[in-house]
Amino acid sequence: MAFLRSLPQPLNPLSSTDFLHHHRLSYPQQQQHHINFPVTKTTALKDSDLSRSLHDSKSQVSDAVPLLSSSQVYEKMKTFRENIKGKQQYLAMYSGIFGGITTDPATMVIPMDDHMVHRGHGVFDTAAIMDGCLYELDQHLDRFLNSASRSKIDLPFDRESIRRILIQTVSASKCRNGSLRYWLSAGPGDFNLSPSGCHQSVLYAIVIQDMSPAADSVKSKGVKVITSSIPIKHRMFAITKSVNYLPNVLSKMEAEEADAFAGIWLDDEGFVAEGPNMNVAFVTKEKELIMPHFDKILSGCTAKRVLILAARLIEQGKLRGIRKKNVSVEEGKKADEMMLLGSGVLVCPVVQWDEQIIGDGKEGDITHDLSNLIVEDMKSASPSVRTPVIY
Repeated sequence: MAFLRSLPQPLNPLSSTDFLHHHRLSYPQQQQHHINFPVTKTTALKDSDLSRSLHDSKSQVSDAVPLLSSSQVYEKMKTFRENIKGKQQYLAMYSGIFGGITTDPATMVIPMDDHMVHRGHGVFDTAAIMDGCLYELDQHLDRFLNSASRSKIDLPFDRESIRRILIQTVSASKCRNGSLRYWLSAGPGDFNLSPSGCHQSVLYAIVIQDMSPAADSVKSKGVKVITSSIPIKHRMFAITKSVNYLPNVLSKMEAEEADAFAGIWLDDEGFVAEGPNMNVAFVTKEKELIMPHFDKILSGCTAKRVLILAARLIEQGKLRGIRKKNVSVEEGKKADEMMLLGSGVLVCPVVQWDEQIIGDGKEGDITHDLSNLIVEDMKSASPSVRTPVIY
């Protein structure tokens, strides 16, 4: 881990000891403190979903809430992390607050007064890790910096320093297949609306390894989508990859409630826009690959790469053309093939939209070929697309 010494330091760095000392509660360690709160008994509402959920809750709050020491907080966080049976493992995190990398999930935290937490003033992006290489790191980083500029968040370091931090975080994680997600926040400082009280912007990054085989299962069978009733973001916010994802979350939840994989947003003119975290593309009966314009939606790095790779299918005579255009719902539902494109799903076949079966209800040949092309590209593309990580 000697390479950590070369990481750029934040403008006003606190050492780990200084940070803990700065935030430590002052009280005698040998005494056990409790804060006593009056308990008022209430009558539960009959047949109430809320009362049932409270009654069935596994977490019960005792009459006296304990006042914890720093070491107790850490141990409880460590136990909490160890008891989570999630499908994702967090292997390493860089924090501009600490000015370094940690591989202990219990310490992968950010301050509550960070404006990304309580005001949503932050941006993020993600790059896939495949066979020890970061896929399209520079393309994602360019979008990340554009999002930061539109969000009026100054960079704590220059672009090359940020890039180096991201690569070294992956190196520290030892992860060879997973994903790197990173954020730029307006930073901690207070709970006001304006970031004027923030000390400085802060970079965070985390390496995630997904242990779920669900993605492969979804891609092999194809998915159902629905037309989302959740309002799409205004163009100004849709083209910026910020942490303000409530519309995206609600759209995804709406789809899950309908036993679907995702919701499809329509723009203000009724044309096909995008999914909650992926782009959409179609193959017409004339064997033309079409995709909505990026002027009102997020410019997907995977979608843009697919457009480049699809040229090979023209050379092979499998496609007759490629273009971006306004796509009506009727045109989309009558297409031979429909697919979702994104770093999480890569190229995912859509076999049903609302009640309409797409094509023959199975993964189409072009979708299959594009999926193979993107996976092959992730494994063998040029250094301008694949960034090797030295472990």
